[in-house]
Amino acid sequence: MPHLGEIMTHLRLVLHMGQVTGTDMVEAHQKGHLTQQDWAEMIQYCRGCSWANRCPDWLDQHETVVGAPHTCSNRQRFAALKTTLEQENA
Repeated sequence: MPHLGEIMTHLRLVLHMGQVTGTDMVEAHQKGHLTQQDWAEMIQYCRGCSWANRCPDWLDQHETVVGAPHTCSNRQRFAALKTTLEQENA
């Protein structure tokens, strides 16, 4: 079984990736697009991601991007949430 990282570290990584990708995680949660279960799963996927140790450096090098890198285990989730919020706010 792979070693899982610290929960708070990965909580911050998910929040930071949301900021960099323009995915407002708080708004998604408030509007019902991101349940507590979804949120917990995103953090858990991040904790088990083999790329997570390189993620902080990548995030520090990018202020804004269109989408999460292909190596991100939550890439599709960020993209789906961002699209949903953009369509709703259009």
